[in-house]
Formats: sequence, structure tokens, C-alpha cells
Amino acid sequence: MSGMSVKSWLSSIADRGRELLDLPISTPQEPLKQLGAMCRDLVSQKGEARGTAVAREVVRLWESLPEEDHLAFFQMMQNDFSADRTKVTKAAEAFARDPSEANLAALTQASEPVRQELLRKINMAPGGTRAIVDMRETLIGVLKDNRDLEPLNADMQHLLTSWFNRGFLELRHIDWDTSAAILEKLIRYEAVHEIQGWEDLRRRLATDRKCFAFFHPAIPDDPLIFVEVALVHGLADSVQALLAPEIDEKAPETANTAIFYSISNCQAGLKGISFGNFLIKQVVEELKREFPQLKQFATLSPIPGFMGWLRTRQKSKANDAKLAGQVLAGLSEDDWINDPVKVANLKKPTLALCATYLATCKRGKSPLDPTARFHLGNGAQLERLNWLGDTSDKGLRQAGGMMVNYAYHLDDIEKNHEALMNDGKIATSKSVAQLAGI
Repeated sequence: MSGMSVKSWLSSIADRGRELLDLPISTPQEPLKQLGAMCRDLVSQKGEARGTAVAREVVRLWESLPEEDHLAFFQMMQNDFSADRTKVTKAAEAFARDPSEANLAALTQASEPVRQELLRKINMAPGGTRAIVDMRETLIGVLKDNRDLEPLNADMQHLLTSWFNRGFLELRHIDWDTSAAILEKLIRYEAVHEIQGWEDLRRRLATDRKCFAFFHPAIPDDPLIFVEVALVHGLADSVQALLAPEIDEKAPETANTAIFYSISNCQAGLKGISFGNFLIKQVVEELKREFPQLKQFATLSPIPGFMGWLRTRQKSKANDAKLAGQVLAGLSEDDWINDPVKVANLKKPTLALCATYLATCKRGKSPLDPTARFHLGNGAQLERLNWLGDTSDKGLRQAGGMMVNYAYHLDDIEKNHEALMNDGKIATSKSVAQLAGI
């Protein structure tokens, strides 16, 4: 939109529409009641100007709603803004008599909960998308003890999946000249390898490093995903070495490999929302344009589910259940990492079990490990396991110090993705396949 952002445009409509509002006098003791009334008003609106103004009031009331009222608000959204049971029954009976496309469309329309329309109208407000993402983050926090709210969560996830597909995402380069507000969020959101303040951040934005972020136009100042990259020589096998303070000033001209060592999802309210595949390919193509000498693109990734899988495996009837129990016991001993004999004895069986976990264990057609699911779904190949790749407390706790390289071979990305999505086939290097015995 020329000369005016979407947010400014919506704000101008809301400002004009506010003149049409007959807002109730604020009663601090009844914020939930006020919010409920405004939500009912919102779903009844037909005009865009007044509707946008009401939506802005709903956002304002939500943002100021006391935490103790959150659960009651979600219960109201689910129960008071459900589908009309009478209309659903009538449409279902009509479809049963005549299963035509027209009757199916009528049944589908009748079955849609009113809360979906409510959320769509809230999204019209300036800051509405941000508010709904925050709303879902809060909902996820109360779901554990209130599973009856799953239908509301499903509706939010359904709408957010439509609004946050890859076609809307914008890739931006992040460097030391990026706004301080966004840099502060990089420190806060880093979920893989914690950033220890501004000096550590400066190191991660040095000449031998690159950082990218994906943004959505509805929340342009708040990143969805950060991707941190190291320019190095050959496949990296230790994250401690990658995070070391020494800077390779010549890397932009001499490095032959780009290592993706940290990918952080920033918005808890978008949990379970797929931004589509080939996000990493987009970063690869950007790097290739800037550094044409790069020949290899790979990750150095954690294996967050490995230790948990070992605990499950030892209780199973698998042939390697006993071995899994032995390895788990060894990796659970205090200070084993500083005993050369224990380190040597654990290496071979741990590598074999980890290869089995990553190369063969699935949830449906998808890899069981969440990080593997992301990279293999993006078209990478399971390339190499790295013994003692992460000796931090977190690395030892999650994966016994193991890390993995997923390689993005440019000519195979689409093929690998299709093989996984259609046939559940995990692209695996010869060395990892041998370790897994497949």
C-alpha cells in the first residue's frame, strides 16, 4: 500500500469508526464482563469502520485483562461463541437426505464456530494479529490443566496456520546496525545456545558470522525465526568451537562451508504452526549469492529427544533395549565426561543408538526427533554424528553430548523433501546408515 503501512491504514479506519461507538463507561471491577460484551458486539458488526474500532477496543481490553480472568475468558470464547447446534442439526439432516455439494457447503458453514469469525474480526484491529498470537500463547499455558479448551486452541491454530504461511514471510539480514529493539529480541529469543549479553551478541554478528530473521508484515518489528550461521572450513563438529571468541576475519573470502548452528522459533503463540518447508533453502540461496565460494551448507544441531528416547527404549522389547539401558546408565553418571575410560567405552554404542534414533524412529512418516523433523522436512540429509559435539550441561542432559550435521545438498533438497513427505524415507548418508545398521 503506497505511502501507508497496513497498520496505519487500519488505525485510520479505527479512528474514524470510534466516532460511531457508544462505548460503555469503564468499570475496573468488571473487565471480563466488558470484554465479553465487546466481543458480542464485534461479531454482530457489518460495517468495516465501526467493526475495526470495536476490534481495537477488544484488543485493548484483552491486553489489560487481569491474569486471573484469562481462563474464564477462554471458557467464554469457547462456550458462548460456538456453532449454533440447531443450525448444525438442520444442515446435517439436509445433507443426509441429499449429499449434494450445496448441502455439504451449507453443513460446513453451519458447523464453523462463531469464535472463528470473532478471531477474524479481532485480526482487523491495529495490532490484532499480535494480540491473537499472544492470546494463543496464554491459552497454551492453561491447556495442560484445562484440556476441554482444545477446540478453541484448534480454531486458533487453524487460523494462524493460514495467516502465517511461507508466502507472507520476509527474510531480513540482521547485523550490528539492526535496531536495538530487534537485537534485544535476538538475545531474549535465542533458544539453542544462550547469548551471554551484548558482547556475546557482537561476536555472533562478526565478519565470520551471518544472522537472518523471518518477519511477518502484520508484526514487522517482532521476528518469527532467527537463523545463525558460521562461515567455516569443512563440517563443524563442536559447538563450543563455533562459539569461541576468536574471529576469522578472512572467512568471508576463504570459507567453503556455511554452518547453521542455531535456529530459534521466537513466538510461543505460534507453537505447532508450520511456516512451510524450504525456509532454510531460502537462507542458503541468500548466502550463495553473497559468498559464491561456499560449497557446503549444513547444520550443527542438537538432538533434544535422544536421552528421553533412551529411557523409553530400555523399557521396550527392541533388540537393543539392554544396550540402551547400559548407555543411559553410563551417560547419567556424574562427571563421566572427565573420565577418559568411560568416554572411550561409551562412544561406539552411543553413536550406534543415536544413529538408530535419528535414521529409523518416526512419528507417522515424520522423524521422531523434533530438530530432525524440521531439517529433514526442509530437504536436508542426515549427514554425520558428532561425539562430544556439545559438552555443555544442556548438551549432556539432552543428548549425552551428541550433535548432528544435517547437510543441505542443493540438488537434492526437493527430492529429499518429497521422499520424506510421501514415503517417510529419511535421506541418510552412508556413514550414518552403517552406524544404524540399515
